[in-house]
Amino acid sequence: MRLGRFGGVQVAAAMIAGALVGTALGASPLAISQKDREFRPAEISIKRGETLRFINDDGELLHHAYLSSDKFSFDSGDQQPGSKYDVAFPVSGDYTVLCGIHPKMKLTVHVAK
Repeated sequence: MRLGRFGGVQVAAAMIAGALVGTALGASPLAISQKDREFRPAEISIKRGETLRFINDDGELLHHAYLSSDKFSFDSGDQQPGSKYDVAFPVSGDYTVLCGIHPKMKLTVHVAK
């Protein structure tokens, strides 16, 4: 297959443009608030590779978000009030994020392919 005189340049430009759009889409993490001993929202659907930002919005409470599964795991450690923790979800599936300090806190994350 022959691309012609400028075909390769057009393909390269299209690839670069696609990469830039992908970067822009993934640049803003989706916020998950940790306030009043709850994750807000309590359930979220995202695409594989998207990032969630766990924000401790509680004035004086520590939080500790974590996920432990066969496919994917993370641990924020103890989060001081006002702190943020970003985590990308690289594997599709359904996950339950918990708080190591407040056992009733649960976040369901649906990660699409």
